[in-house]
Amino acid sequence: KLSIQLNAGALPVPIKLIEQRNVGATLGEESVNKSVRAGVIGLLLVMFFMLSYYGKLGLLADLALINYGLITLAVYKLIPVTLTLPGVAGFILSVGMAVDSNILIFERIKEEKRMGKPLKIAMELGFGRAWDSIRDANVCTLITAFILFNPFNWTFLNVSGTVRGFALTLALGIT
Repeated sequence: KLSIQLNAGALPVPIKLIEQRNVGATLGEESVNKSVRAGVIGLLLVMFFMLSYYGKLGLLADLALINYGLITLAVYKLIPVTLTLPGVAGFILSVGMAVDSNILIFERIKEEKRMGKPLKIAMELGFGRAWDSIRDANVCTLITAFILFNPFNWTFLNVSGTVRGFALTLALGIT
């Protein structure tokens, strides 16, 4: 009988209210705004690093990164995607993966140039050698996003909206 009452949550115990708080939607909005601000600061720091470490290639990567971010945000508007805190995290992670791809390509190009190859050939070979790693990382991330999104509502997986929002923005950012 006690087990049934515990599971049902109906115990004959008096409840004394000590404190009560109401949390409005502005708290969530404030968190999202702070996260977006932190993401912009992080993006600016990454762009500064890319520019200072890779020079002209870093500037090219920075311009491509800005273009990538604008296109991704435009896709979010077209679908439409509501950017919540987990959604912002998915977007920032996809930006991080784009930066990682640039770094892989640039390091491969530097390797080819160290071997004495001309810049044009080094760029082709560097991109070609980095492509396998980039493709594998993106495919693995898309599979993970698919599982997190749980489109078939499998009962053994989480089906919360926040997890799905993260998975959606991450998958859209990767594709």
